[in-house]
This record gives sequence, structure tokens and C-alpha cells, in this order.
Amino acid sequence: MALRPIDNALPTTPERPKKQAKLSIPIQTQKKPSDFGVNEENKASPLPPPPPPADASVDYISSEKLKPFEDPESKIQGLVEGLESKDWVKVCESLNDVRRFSLHHSTVLLPTLEKVMLILVKAMNNPRSALCKTSIMAASDIFNAFGEKLLDFTDSGAFDRLLLQLLLKASQDKKFVCEEADKSLKSMVNTIAPLPLLNKLSGYVNHGNLRVRAKAAVSISNSVSKMGVDEIKEFGLVKLLQMATGSLNDRLPEAREAARSIVFSVYKAFTENEDENPGEAWQSFCQSSLSPIQAQSIIKAVGSQ
Repeated sequence: MALRPIDNALPTTPERPKKQAKLSIPIQTQKKPSDFGVNEENKASPLPPPPPPADASVDYISSEKLKPFEDPESKIQGLVEGLESKDWVKVCESLNDVRRFSLHHSTVLLPTLEKVMLILVKAMNNPRSALCKTSIMAASDIFNAFGEKLLDFTDSGAFDRLLLQLLLKASQDKKFVCEEADKSLKSMVNTIAPLPLLNKLSGYVNHGNLRVRAKAAVSISNSVSKMGVDEIKEFGLVKLLQMATGSLNDRLPEAREAARSIVFSVYKAFTENEDENPGEAWQSFCQSSLSPIQAQSIIKAVGSQ
């Protein structure tokens, strides 16, 4: 029997794919958070309340309420260690101890005071406001206790660093830190003689931060207001006027007002013995001692008083 050619074979119908059986997946309802892992034990134990803010455990103690130590010689041994603690609450407690030493046992603190001041500056840089404010309060008590002795720490620059930090903190936006730094700067002015203090402050009237410039001008003005005629002349009339000229046209009213106060103090010292034409003598002095622009600003400031 002859075979049929393959070409004449009937075409085969391709097998249709079988339909996949649809699986019905049961929809699970989402459980409430309270349904997970709930049993009788943890039902009866609710979550504890959130802890209070960390700064709430720090009390700001006024100087009048700080008491002396019963045994200061023994207490001083652990003071630096407490100031360098990693626990900020412990550091705050040690800063209050520094205040107690300053107020009641200054002779015991004096040998370690320079190192304490450097640690104090570090605490002021801490972002935690409670630590910053407590360190500023400690600075005020140190000024009141030691005064000009603080200027002796020239090797480490402890006083210069402390002064800069106080000017920076007084320029902050945090009101309670700013106010505390202002108080500390006033304590500094009240306890340190004007002549050496003005030499320290003079470098900050040209600071890049306008708020620092203003705070420096205020401290200079407060210091000059304590000076007599002889002290003003000893420091230098021209030098004081040059310190004030930059702040006369400053952007901040606080700086301008302080500068005008400085100029007027110099004017009174200069004209004290000028019986005839004090105004002309003052104008001639300014024009011969200062640049034309500076002289014009100074003369205008006195005329506005």
C-alpha cells in the first residue's frame, strides 16, 4: 500500500490550552494593633508614660541659696572629675559646686581655677541649654569672687576664651541664655578694673558678628561710665573715640546707643577744663585726631545729645 504524501495529511488542530483553575484566596481582615500578641499578662500591664524632659531635673539655684561645704578640702579633690563627667546632670551638679567654692571657699578653688575655667568654656558650648545656663551662672560667681585675678591666666588664654563665649551666648536667640550671659558680662564689668578690661574688649568692636559687636560695645560703654577723667585720659581719648566710631553707624540700635554713650563720656572728659568755646575746641580736636569721616560722625553724635 502506497503511503500518502505528508503534504496531503490533514492539518492537526492545535490543542487549546487548558484553563487554569481559579483559586479563591480568602481575604484576611487587617487586625487592629491591639490584636497582635495580646494576652492576659500584657493586657494588665499598660505602657509606661513617656519620661519627663531631661532638663526638668535641673534646678537653677540663685547664688544666695548656695551653702558652704562642711569639708571643702575633701570636696575639691573630685571637682575636676565631676566637671569632666559624661553624665551632663553630674556636670551641672559640679558646676554648682564650683559656684559654692567661689562664694565660700575661693582660696581652696584658686589653685585649680584656671583648669576649671577652661572646662567652663567647654560646658558653655554644649547644645543642652540647662548645662549652658548653669555654666554661665558659674562664670558670674567666679567674676564676683576673683575679679582681676582672672586676667593672670595668660598662658592658657582662659579669660579670653571665657569672654568670647559670653559675648557669643549674649548674642543668641535663646532668651534665657542671652539674659544670663548679659548678667555675667555686667558682673565682669563690675569686678574688673576698666583699663585692663578695655584692652580685652577692644578687639571685639570689629567682630564679624554684628550682635557680638553690639554686646562688646555695651560692655565697653558700661566700663567707661565707671572711669574718671584721669582714667579716660590714661587709656586714651583718641583710642576710645576710634573704638566707638564703628558702632555709631552699626545696624543694631543697642550698638549705636552704646557708642554714643562712649563718645559723650570722652567729650565730658575733654571739655572739663575748657572754659572758653568748648565746642570749638572739641571740633578742632576731633578733626586733628581722626579721619574726616570719623570726625564728622563723632561731632554729630555729641550734637545729638
